[in-house]
Amino acid sequence: MSATGPEFTHLDDKGSARMVDVSSKDVSNRTATATGFVRLSPECVALLRSGDIPKGDAVSVARIAGIMGAKRVPDLVPLCHPIALHGVTVDLDVRDEGVAITAVTRTADRTGVEMEALTSVTVAALALVDMVKAVDPAAVITDVRVEEKTGGKTGVWRR
Repeated sequence: MSATGPEFTHLDDKGSARMVDVSSKDVSNRTATATGFVRLSPECVALLRSGDIPKGDAVSVARIAGIMGAKRVPDLVPLCHPIALHGVTVDLDVRDEGVAITAVTRTADRTGVEMEALTSVTVAALALVDMVKAVDPAAVITDVRVEEKTGGKTGVWRR
């Protein structure tokens, strides 16, 4: 922050959007954890628990979609740096009200992996909705957020 207000790192001196140059930043181990929730009807939850969703194993498909989504962030989010992801874990927990999703992303790079964790959760949620929409067209994706990040010059941040 400068004396006149916040500095916008993604704007050049003419106010045009730009990709920030991170080449001089130190490489460090970085992680991010994001969560989200897909609200579902009791009938849909029962079908998930019994393994009887007509399209197949919705939880496994959503898990794989979340991993794939994390790997595609620079293609989806303008100005995001392509980084080497060293690990992506996506967990889905079927609960009475729906499915809780948690994604943890890891790298050793010059910039963080928060966008990868958020995208992972969101894509997993979208895949889950696609798998169950015939059973529950009213499914709702909600509460997608970063819970924690580690590494870089700011260190650890927790919600």
